[in-house]
Amino acid sequence: MRKAILGVTATVAMTVSGMASAATLSIACGSVGQEYEVCKQGAETWAKQNGHTIRMVSVPADANEQLTFFQQLLSAKSADLDVVRIDVIWTGLLSQHLVDLKPHVPADELGRFFKPLVQNNTVDGKLVALPWFTDAGILYYRKDLLEKYKQQVPTTWQELATVAKTVMDGERKAGNAKMQGFVFQAKAAESLTCNALEWIDSFGGGTVVDETGKVTVNNPKAAEALTFFASLVGTVAPKGVLNYSEEESRGVFQSGQAVFMRNWPYAWALANAKDSPVKDKVGVAALPKGGPEGKHTGTLGGWQLSVSSYSKNQEAAISLAKYLTSAEEQKRRALVASFNPTRPDLYKDAEVLKANPFFANLQDVFTNAVARPSKMTRGKYSQVSSEFRNAVHATLSGRGPAADNLKALEGKLNRLSRNGKW
Repeated sequence: MRKAILGVTATVAMTVSGMASAATLSIACGSVGQEYEVCKQGAETWAKQNGHTIRMVSVPADANEQLTFFQQLLSAKSADLDVVRIDVIWTGLLSQHLVDLKPHVPADELGRFFKPLVQNNTVDGKLVALPWFTDAGILYYRKDLLEKYKQQVPTTWQELATVAKTVMDGERKAGNAKMQGFVFQAKAAESLTCNALEWIDSFGGGTVVDETGKVTVNNPKAAEALTFFASLVGTVAPKGVLNYSEEESRGVFQSGQAVFMRNWPYAWALANAKDSPVKDKVGVAALPKGGPEGKHTGTLGGWQLSVSSYSKNQEAAISLAKYLTSAEEQKRRALVASFNPTRPDLYKDAEVLKANPFFANLQDVFTNAVARPSKMTRGKYSQVSSEFRNAVHATLSGRGPAADNLKALEGKLNRLSRNGKW
């Protein structure tokens, strides 16, 4: 197994000559663009300070391929990985292979991370990962168009539908026939799972599967949420949204053809790039509530750092994971590459806000983020997500009412879970 891993790694040697305690640690970061380089820089700094060698393990760009790669290594109890970057939805799936970090992180230090992330990373009382950088769904809007039509940023989804139609109709009447009111991700993929979870939770309909493992998705509030969003398709949202993922949504919004967009924070820098048609015209806010009694919520995303139980250098690996998730290193990453910190205090840091002004709107978003039910469903999460988004997509496409589709979904998930015993 080691031979295969060494074939896809680049070694960065930074040992201090003669240091008996020096170790070689393998870390798997993201493999694309800035993420790999920024991670490498942080690991190099830690290694220089501690007299170790870092081996950067290349991983596939696709998240599902990464998961398969890690599962193969960890199931084989391979020592070829020490520190592993894992998706927020992998904690339950990989927990049996990961070191419990709770004894190594003081409670007051753990309290400096966003609480939903710590909760997500705690499986059966074991802290299996430290929050590294985060994501949550947010609302993008055209500041100039809302001002032109004397509209306020909506605080409920119902208000968004009204404002979107007002502006869309006005722009179309003025000659822009392509203008859309709202774009989001409704393709039958993981992105729809994220969107639909936000809708249901914002209406007070729960989280599909609760903390005890009970399937809760079949309820009136969830049905109300899906019925509402189905009503948007073909009215304020284009029918093509049923095939949109993040980039299709961004393409429409960034080209100036949509009033509102749901997306992840990554879209901010791109929307404000020098060649963007909407540069300096975009605002960011928390996603709306599902009515006056609802709540603002965004689906939790992002990546964590964990330590393999099969590492032969666990003490050093834990030290590296703690360093890379420290306030100092997270601030550096925010400044050089706009990675969203997992520490609330950094959203008040003057230097961070100067470099990323939209961060000022995100602290509450991450504080109130809703996690997908991966921790409870463990190895069956992919099936749960697939069944959920298929039921939602059917509703949005007009293939059956929400209540009927949710009832059928409940039956499928109960059979999959053996009535809550995942």
